[in-house]
Amino acid sequence: MKVFRTLGELAACAGQEVAVSDWVEITQARIDLFAEATDDRQWIHVDVERARAGPFGAPIAHGFLTLSLLPKFFESSFEVTESKLGVNYGLNKVRFTAPVPVGSRLRARMRLDRAEPLEGGGLQMAWTVVIEREGAERPVCIAEALVRRY
Repeated sequence: MKVFRTLGELAACAGQEVAVSDWVEITQARIDLFAEATDDRQWIHVDVERARAGPFGAPIAHGFLTLSLLPKFFESSFEVTESKLGVNYGLNKVRFTAPVPVGSRLRARMRLDRAEPLEGGGLQMAWTVVIEREGAERPVCIAEALVRRY
C-alpha cells in the first residue's frame, strides 16, 4: 500500500498510475448478496445450473457489482494520512468490457488523471480505473471515477 502524507503529495502524481489494488474474489455468495440488495436476480447471475448452460458457461457478476468494488480497490491500494475522508463524487465514463465469471479474482489499476483544489483544502480527483481479471488478457471494466478528499 502506498502512503501519502498530504493531498498535495497525491496531487503531484497527476498523469501517473498511482496504485494497484489487492485482489478481490468474486464468489457466488457475493453475487447472491448483491442480487438481494439490488433486486437484480437475473438468471445469468443467480441461477447456477441455468447459467452453466448459458452464453458464459457459468454465473457472472453483475456489472454494477464490479463497479461497486471501486471504494474497496481505492482503500486497499493507498492512503493519505492527513486526509480525514473521501467521498464518491460521480462517474464520467463506465464500460463493462468483459464478463466476470464466478470464482474470478479482480484488481484495479488506478491512474490519477486530474487533481483540482477544492475550497476548504480538499481535492477533487479524476481517476481512470482499469479493473482486471486474473489470467485474462482484457480488462473487465474501465471507468473514470470522480473522488473528493478532505
